[in-house]
Amino acid sequence: MTVDIKIIRAGQMYRYYLRETVVGDGRRPARTPLRAAQEQAGVPVGRRMGRGLAALGLAAGEEVTEAQLRNLFGERGRHPYAGRIEADRLAAGDAAKKAFKAGALGRRVTVTGVDFVFRPQPTIYLLWALGDDETRQVIEAAHERAIVRVLEWIEDEVAVIRYGKDGVYRVRPPGGLVAARFRHYEARSGMPLLHDHVLLSVKGQRLDGKWGSIHTTALHENTVAASALYNELVMSEVCEALGLASEPRTVTEGRRPVMEIAGVPHELIRWTARRSDQISACLEELEHEYVTALDDDGEPQFLPVVSERARAKLNAMAARKTRPPKQKTRPLAQLRVWWKTSAILTSGVAADVINSLLEHARATAAAIRARVAAVVDVALAAVDVTATVFVMNEGGRFHRRHLLAEARRHLALVLRGRRIDPGLDDQIVAAAISTHCRDISEPKTVRGLEAGYRLYTARWSLSDLPARRRPPTPAPDPDRQPPADAGESAELRPPGQDAGEWEVPRFPLQYERAVLAGAVVREKLRIITAGAVRGRAYDVVAHQQAAMPEQLLAPELADPEHNDQEPEAGPREAIDMKALRALRQSRMDVEALDLTAERLRHLQDAFTEAADASRTRTDRYAEPDDADAAHPVREDGQRVYRPEQPGPYRGRESAR
Repeated sequence: MTVDIKIIRAGQMYRYYLRETVVGDGRRPARTPLRAAQEQAGVPVGRRMGRGLAALGLAAGEEVTEAQLRNLFGERGRHPYAGRIEADRLAAGDAAKKAFKAGALGRRVTVTGVDFVFRPQPTIYLLWALGDDETRQVIEAAHERAIVRVLEWIEDEVAVIRYGKDGVYRVRPPGGLVAARFRHYEARSGMPLLHDHVLLSVKGQRLDGKWGSIHTTALHENTVAASALYNELVMSEVCEALGLASEPRTVTEGRRPVMEIAGVPHELIRWTARRSDQISACLEELEHEYVTALDDDGEPQFLPVVSERARAKLNAMAARKTRPPKQKTRPLAQLRVWWKTSAILTSGVAADVINSLLEHARATAAAIRARVAAVVDVALAAVDVTATVFVMNEGGRFHRRHLLAEARRHLALVLRGRRIDPGLDDQIVAAAISTHCRDISEPKTVRGLEAGYRLYTARWSLSDLPARRRPPTPAPDPDRQPPADAGESAELRPPGQDAGEWEVPRFPLQYERAVLAGAVVREKLRIITAGAVRGRAYDVVAHQQAAMPEQLLAPELADPEHNDQEPEAGPREAIDMKALRALRQSRMDVEALDLTAERLRHLQDAFTEAADASRTRTDRYAEPDDADAAHPVREDGQRVYRPEQPGPYRGRESAR
């Protein structure tokens, strides 16, 4: 995700933000005024934002002062001008307690705000870092406008103030919210990373004029949808302004592709990924410790494979363990010169490509826009969105926010950087809920009656979809050991084995199965409505798969009689644009849906091939000499994994 969220608490957490975050993640010298520290760090001053500023007598875009931050976030939610208000009341003859209360915004709270971190996709901030001043200004403007739009969506659709006994009543803050935005230019590693910290106060005003606290759980629940909206907005703004296009790139095999600027070499992303490489190496060690951990009875403490939930927690641990100390911040002009020099010398990309990166991306975008049509069909998008969310969520149950996030991802994939009509994501969600979702809510509280907390599942069944396979339990292999520790000699490793040269079995990823589910449902609809006439509910202008790039289409299947031959190199199959134009003119929905039959066949075969490859990878763990030996069996039907040497990591939570 490109939007992260963290809680801000009064006390030590607030002091951390005031000491480091507001000065570009550097180290603020003691007793140095905020404005002077920001000038020394070479970062711009903080700016106010949010519609709630009007109720406090503030204006958007004004500079954020240290006193205002202290009152809002450090003094448990007081008015930004609380000191002035209290002094005026004391001068008017009010008691000290009454004067102090006049400067408060409702009750005092411990959680005073949340920190939203907005950062664009890597290819966007690479263009920002390596491009000219005009490109940099365009990207920064698009970045800022996207943040404003996301904050407006949070104010209108997400933020709620709870009041009454046990917070039974919930109301939107009609006046909006109050936030402070701080711009950063680099990551901890010194690599380019344009990102903004938006410190959002939890204080909001109700219709009766009283101040209450925003429910932070609702902000956490909608972070994925906020991230998808930000990605969609900033990508379309940058592409339209600079004449670019986006393309999906698979970062991890089997996972959801990410949208990046087409024409920006992937080697440049690897050049900035020093921190990611460190996290990946540490994650491998933690995963090995996880599957080899034993309890006091000598039994495996966790499952012998790493689930997605466990891997997410281990990844967070790896990020904390490898977190480097913060470096001294430098002005942006110096950073951009150093970044371009470093990219030319160490990235492996030709200097002429780096110097003309924008022109290279524009040429690629022209080819993509001439070949790929931006066709959005709400009916079929609703099928894909529902099928994906149904498979990706535990038990096939989901909320509206899950559909909304997936709808925004779907639009970004289909439109390839073109502007999205306002409200199109809501139309897809409405079509998905009304046509393909079944309400299974059992509300016992006022909260359960709200539209955002209704619980849904799919109306149709995917019983014919191949079941999610678990890899067989691997047996320990004494010849494959984890890498040596930092102080361990290299001779302790088996000959020819480098650090990190081992694999930990994992559960198969669900995204491939979700893609297949969408194709299965579309095929069902095509068969059911094959004899329908034009004008029915599923009237299709053109199949949205026409905008699917070649990289995501399955290759042509090989002849079974020549399986031993090497596949011929060449471009993968793409949809014929001439046929697409004919479909758009005919507006025949059945003809457009016929495209899914061949697509479904490719996906089914590709999914089966991926499952077979997963089983083949895990077979290497089986001991050939002990294949027929008896192994203890757990309740879930898996063999118990007994490692040779237990690792030091032990935890209490088991992934299921």
